[in-house]
Amino acid sequence: RPTFTCGGVVSGESGFIGSEGFPGVYPPNSKCTWKITVPEGKVVVLSFRYLDLESDNLCRYDFVDIYNGHANGQRIGRFCGTVKPGALVSSSNKMLVQMTSDANTAGSGFIAKFSAAEPHERGDQYCGGRLEKPSGSFHTPNWPERDYPAGVTCSWHIVAPKNQLIELKFEKFDVERDNYCRYDYVAVFNGGEINDAKRIGKYCGDSPPAPILSEKNELLVQFLSDLSLTADGFIGHYKFRPKKLPTTTVPPTTTTVPATAIVKPTVALCQQKCKRSGTLESNYCSSNFVITGTVITAVTRAGSLHATVSIINVYKEGNLAIQQAGKNMSAKILVVCKQCPLIRRGLNYIIMGQVEEDGRGKVFPNSFVMSFKTKNSKILNALKNKTC
Repeated sequence: RPTFTCGGVVSGESGFIGSEGFPGVYPPNSKCTWKITVPEGKVVVLSFRYLDLESDNLCRYDFVDIYNGHANGQRIGRFCGTVKPGALVSSSNKMLVQMTSDANTAGSGFIAKFSAAEPHERGDQYCGGRLEKPSGSFHTPNWPERDYPAGVTCSWHIVAPKNQLIELKFEKFDVERDNYCRYDYVAVFNGGEINDAKRIGKYCGDSPPAPILSEKNELLVQFLSDLSLTADGFIGHYKFRPKKLPTTTVPPTTTTVPATAIVKPTVALCQQKCKRSGTLESNYCSSNFVITGTVITAVTRAGSLHATVSIINVYKEGNLAIQQAGKNMSAKILVVCKQCPLIRRGLNYIIMGQVEEDGRGKVFPNSFVMSFKTKNSKILNALKNKTC
């Protein structure tokens, strides 16, 4: 068995790379980079034989990144957990693999085989590319004659002129179904790279996603199939449109209450001591909603804090408006007094509170908010099963 070290430079027709110390537990707080080169004129095909990294929906803690080229290349994908992706194909004879681990939970890491292939060798499994015409279509390999192949990665980079946006619609859509879209999926990103912070959604199943409008002049559409089940695939259509047109593709459901109707923080309210009262149990029934989640945005406006929370779990939904993009759910929360309770971006919380008419959660200084630890899940699940 070969000894795997932290990163390295490898070349040739084929070979293996693996995490440091594989199959033992990989070390914490490390970043290892492998630069793979196959002969000129060929492309790199990377197939994971084993994958076991700390699992997280957004792969925020331990993960493996795959890039085209060796420097400033486009990211082909980021992976964690134990579900192996399909074969990943570079657009040139160079590929960069980078594994990052944090201080906590670890696993056995990964082992992957790289091999050289002719750009046309896998036939219509090759797909993707840069789309710059004012309108156009793109589809999965083999469409519409037969199912898309297993083990394929496609990235379509749609680029409009600087002053225009991109409207994207899927006409037909059939991608292997999974509640979390873990195996085969389509992901759409604002901008030109695969970046979880800019992901609009991740889609699978047989219902086309709602029409998508880019924030700026670039969208990236990624399709990935693993090495097992396949399906019909999809065809998508895009067109460029001027920025100044109204965004008809996104219904204005979250703006039903005018800004003036928002509860303003009063001096008396916000001078209260920042102290939650009672316990998880005593606050559960009196709250309109109870969720656990990660604060992903926090913006101060007029003395209040407007936060977006990526939901870990919902224990009591009430009238809280929950938005869903693929498997990711989020909710808008208004902390009436920005300092009380104090919440910070990037941290996990249990949040209990009331709900405004527009479906946004509202938290007062005496609302029950606390840091979320995994052990709290047991208590919350027990409360969920009790009737108030």
